[in-house]
Amino acid sequence: MPLHDRVLMGPGPSNPYPEVMQALARPMLGHLDPEFLALLDETCDRLRQVFRTDNPLTLPISGTGSAGMEAAFVNVVGPGDVVVVGVNGLFGERMCDVATRCGAEVVRVDEEWGRAIEPSRLLDAHPSPKVIAVVHAETSTGVRNDVEQLGAGKGDALLLIDCVTSLGGIPVEVDAWRVDVAYSGTQKCLGVPPGLAPLTVSDRARERFVERPRSWYFDLGMIGDYVGPARRYHHTAPVSMVYALHAGLGVLLDEGLEASWDRHERCGSTLQEGLEKLGLALTAQVGHRLPQLTTVWLPTGVDEAAARRRLLTDYGIEVGAGVGPFAGRGWRIGCMGHTARPRNVSLLLRALEEVLAA
Repeated sequence: MPLHDRVLMGPGPSNPYPEVMQALARPMLGHLDPEFLALLDETCDRLRQVFRTDNPLTLPISGTGSAGMEAAFVNVVGPGDVVVVGVNGLFGERMCDVATRCGAEVVRVDEEWGRAIEPSRLLDAHPSPKVIAVVHAETSTGVRNDVEQLGAGKGDALLLIDCVTSLGGIPVEVDAWRVDVAYSGTQKCLGVPPGLAPLTVSDRARERFVERPRSWYFDLGMIGDYVGPARRYHHTAPVSMVYALHAGLGVLLDEGLEASWDRHERCGSTLQEGLEKLGLALTAQVGHRLPQLTTVWLPTGVDEAAARRRLLTDYGIEVGAGVGPFAGRGWRIGCMGHTARPRNVSLLLRALEEVLAA
């Protein structure tokens, strides 16, 4: 089956919006060309609207979502700083790893994979942390962690959230929730290929930046001078990817954030109801299930790798394997961005019915 006919419904990249593919084909500009810099400024303005923030330091980091994670931590965490991290999946684990590499004293708050972390446990984990960090939408489990209560109760701590899988698909309210640092990725609900990490930082967090971050490339003091009025050269921006993000954000804002959240909710609910009708059990905690990423147990006796392979080769549908405790036993099914369409949900459910019956 031709690659362009595939429907990407895994935890990784979703199918990009057609407008994004057109943007990627635009003629190249130099990374210091005035026309490109104007487009970069407009992209940052659009990111502020999508993050629901007025933060001046809002920009796309040149790198995937993991680059956003590293940029977020290295600028606010230094040796000896206490960092409370919620861990109920793979990306909470990764937060701990990055914070440890910054020299932090990491206080883990662990929860069973598939269950949300009670906000009070994070707030009570240490009397005076510098940072409280949590994954808003855990890509490895399909679970949403509550953020608003953390912002209300954080005290002097900085609140840092991973919204790689949430931005554009479910509500993210950076200013209203008092989030200090948030990062995302382009390849999920924004409907853009992987390659940039949208990031926003509050003025409060900027005042508490470490003096010399452990990464030159992700030093937001220098990067901020490039995207801000100073225009000091820092690195060669990935011009075509910024074109793509600009276009993807335009599609999202034209649809309206609330409309996009509703579309993801309707498609996710239809998918999850259909999977249960097929006899598959959902793994994420009720009340905290993501509509844009569904985790499901495979029935006993089903070769999950063979079933995924048949979906891909016979039907052109790519779904993701489970990780951690779900490896070899479950799937992660994405319904994000341009892929979040009723026709794709119907196609998957019909194909899966045939695969499971074989």
